[in-house]
Amino acid sequence: MKIVISGAGDVGSHLARLLSHEDQDILVIDPDAEKLERLDAKYNLMTLTGNPTSFSTLREAQADQADLFIAVMPSESSNMLACAMAKSLGARRTVGRIENYDYMQPMNRAFATRMGVDQLIYPEDLAAEQIVTALERTWVRHWFEIHDGQIIVVGVRLHGNPPLVGMQLKEFASTNHSFHVSAIKRHNDTIIPRGDDRMLENDILYITTTRDHVADLIALTGKTPTRVRRVLVMGAGKIARRLIDMAGDRFKFTVIDRDIDACRRLSERCPEASVYHGDARDIDLWSDVGIDDIDAFIALTASSETNILACLTAKEEGVPKTIAEVEDIQFINQAEGLNIGSIINKKLLASSKIFQMLIDSDDNNARCLALTDAEVAEFEVRPGAKITKAPIKDVSIPRDITLAGLIRDGHGMLVTGGTHVLPGDRVVVFCLAGTLHKVEKLFK
Repeated sequence: MKIVISGAGDVGSHLARLLSHEDQDILVIDPDAEKLERLDAKYNLMTLTGNPTSFSTLREAQADQADLFIAVMPSESSNMLACAMAKSLGARRTVGRIENYDYMQPMNRAFATRMGVDQLIYPEDLAAEQIVTALERTWVRHWFEIHDGQIIVVGVRLHGNPPLVGMQLKEFASTNHSFHVSAIKRHNDTIIPRGDDRMLENDILYITTTRDHVADLIALTGKTPTRVRRVLVMGAGKIARRLIDMAGDRFKFTVIDRDIDACRRLSERCPEASVYHGDARDIDLWSDVGIDDIDAFIALTASSETNILACLTAKEEGVPKTIAEVEDIQFINQAEGLNIGSIINKKLLASSKIFQMLIDSDDNNARCLALTDAEVAEFEVRPGAKITKAPIKDVSIPRDITLAGLIRDGHGMLVTGGTHVLPGDRVVVFCLAGTLHKVEKLFK
């Protein structure tokens, strides 16, 4: 697949890094030659210095032959224009990052389509969706629903002394249960586990199950779900606005921001929220807004460090659930090791959304890239594929890949060594970053 990425900023660079491992034909365009040199030196891709809103640059990039044209420059108008120009040249599918939610409204969506933008990416909307999920399921770090919820993947940290701590995977497999430990995040590493691997305290387990068995998983991991009603938000930006709109009356929001103009905009847009002008790092202000009665704290400032420290402080104040926006990807592993609950990163969420388009045009296929160094994918099994030749235990599967579950005739089930995958099945796969091309060979 030929993929052209316009913009070598944070999102474009991260996306290029991920795609460079997948045997794709990738070209990145940006006016900044230094940014492109750094990408060119590290990853398997091509670069072109130039203006992505120039027809001559797009022709030089062969945008007319692009299967996927992605515009993720800082400017929304530049992204829309670049997509429109690429589409006019013959790009098969275009994706544009936007900053204005108005484009996402059904009444306005047709305008973007007529311009030549096939898919819009609004990272703040994706972040708000993730936060609502975290508020509704306080006991998990991550929650993925695949194929309309037929398969559930949860990320949960082992605290205290739940039954799983100290147990080897092969011991766990010998018990009667409906769970598959698909990956383990330990310190800064993600492990695709095998039978001899042992689950340890403070590990984050990524467990695959079906919806009917989620309640059993809560008990198994020693968690106690809490109901969230009152939420304190640090930061009155776009994510906060989308979060309050999206959540409706499920939660009662209190928002604090140092920017008086941001407070005014949020008050006008979301009159149901209580908005305070002040420094959310001021513990005295927390007392004024009733920190003792807060069920969840969300830190959404532009500073990853501030958000992490604020969540740690909220935990010390007794807030049961905390959520931090951590946009500096190099901080995510460190933040995962701290007691700050869920972590939101718009770059990973935007990359996940874009990656959905790379398997095929069916939106039920999903790559959930909420991890920095691992991927979750769903593949449809083709007739004659290698994976169908024998039961899983007799198929040669690479060490850094595990098949977690599958959907057959619309119903989800787990995969075991005795499972015989059939054509038409949709299989959920965990793999380390950069190994997805190995998986694809099993399903072709």
